[in-house]
Amino acid sequence: MEGWIECSLGDVITLKRGYDLPHKERKDGYVPIVSSSGISGLHNKAKVKAPGVVTGRYGTLGEVFYIEKPYWPLNTTLYIQEFKGNHPRFISYFLKTLDFASLSAAAAVPGLNRNHLHLLPVHLPPLPTQRKIAAILSAYDDLIENNLRRIKILEEMAQNLYREWFVKFRFPGYQHTRFTDSPMGQIPDGWEVKALGSLIAEHIGGGWGNDIEDDKHFEPAWVIRGTDIPDARSCNFPKVPFRYHAKSNLKSRCLMPGDIVFEVSGGSKGQPLGRSLYVSSELLAAFNGDSVICASFCKRIQPNSKHYASELLYLSFLDAYASGEIEQYQVQSTGISNYKWSDYLEKVSRCVPPVVLQNHFCEFCIPLFSEIATLGRKNTALRRTRDLLLPRLISGEVDVSELNIAVPEKADE
Repeated sequence: MEGWIECSLGDVITLKRGYDLPHKERKDGYVPIVSSSGISGLHNKAKVKAPGVVTGRYGTLGEVFYIEKPYWPLNTTLYIQEFKGNHPRFISYFLKTLDFASLSAAAAVPGLNRNHLHLLPVHLPPLPTQRKIAAILSAYDDLIENNLRRIKILEEMAQNLYREWFVKFRFPGYQHTRFTDSPMGQIPDGWEVKALGSLIAEHIGGGWGNDIEDDKHFEPAWVIRGTDIPDARSCNFPKVPFRYHAKSNLKSRCLMPGDIVFEVSGGSKGQPLGRSLYVSSELLAAFNGDSVICASFCKRIQPNSKHYASELLYLSFLDAYASGEIEQYQVQSTGISNYKWSDYLEKVSRCVPPVVLQNHFCEFCIPLFSEIATLGRKNTALRRTRDLLLPRLISGEVDVSELNIAVPEKADE
């Protein structure tokens, strides 16, 4: 291919180890702190100018991050100190095609040696082709990012609407409503205070099954874990495992529309238990008709929808998570956090509005959940297409050198 060169990675870029930044020295600001697994916080001081490309030096390998503002790369990372005239965005995509796991220089803990990486033989196109490849791939990433922003806004709209109506009691017509005393303080007349457990028809722990099929485990199903919940809210399932289960276990655990998944064990430092997931018909449709259950560290909850809508129960869990209510029932034992589920159901109450008002709320809320799922599934399709194109463009299998592709006017740095 005309203009492509064979050289070493060190001829193309210069990698440098990131910088120490102890937690006690971190001060809140607007500068991304980049670790081997991504942005892990914000600081008030930048160490490297934008644009930046960062990858893990040890710990998490294989992730590559493109940073569009000045940033601070941690010492767990390698960042590109010099691009040597190459297109930064293209280089970020190029590095994604390298098999970092096979290049690990450490035995006990996965790690990368930048001097070894500099010796890697590479095959690169000329700068004009780099720009075109970056423009094609970044168009997908920009669409994905735009959809993620829209998803976040929709999620905030649903949560804010819940708080306005059912926490602050500023629902339609509240100005003409009388309030009365209750165990939860002043509540609208006609509303009821009920124990959380009474608003749940059934709940059961999830399952795990086997990774291979055998005589007892032959029913296939996807398994949503607590760690999958944040992405699953927008129908993104990059790492949800597919496993085999006993028929009797699967029968009572298959998720249905309106169910809620609630995390009751596991957690991590800075990540309390109690994350929850609303199971919509769109979410299940993303699994193409396959059975789906939650993992054994979670609960499948079937709300008592005649008294309390599933959407309200789910949003009440989100509100309780944000307020710290849920965290009060977390206990630590043998290095794993567990949840005092029975105590939570018994001791915590919800203020239950009339069914007419619940239905009115759901008329606003359900379309928001549906749009979140639709945008999430669009992102799944965009990621799939981008990931198919990535190696073909980077290798030159798909030649774009003669294509008339608009590229950003911003000068390469």
